[in-house]
Amino acid sequence: MANSDDEYVYDDVTGEWRPASEVAAAAAASQTMARDAGGNALADGDSVTLIKDLKVKGTNTTIKQGTVIRSIRLTENPEEIDCRHETIKGLVLRTEFVRKR
Repeated sequence: MANSDDEYVYDDVTGEWRPASEVAAAAAASQTMARDAGGNALADGDSVTLIKDLKVKGTNTTIKQGTVIRSIRLTENPEEIDCRHETIKGLVLRTEFVRKR
């Protein structure tokens, strides 16, 4: 519940005036959640599809667009996910290049 002396901020998403503490808490929660290129929330064990051909650093391998990566693991960085591919172990992908299946 908001205090009577709490500052209010206009929330563009809801179109309402909300207590600043609520808006800050909602922003913090959304920033810590890993999201794919389409804005869908990602969780451990999800399957994702690549939306772009990616060259893998340190190898001559390119992972093609449309490749399905199964059983991802989230990292401390919400912009990166840990995953395995049949040819590359210990692969880390940026969430901006994947779409949740």
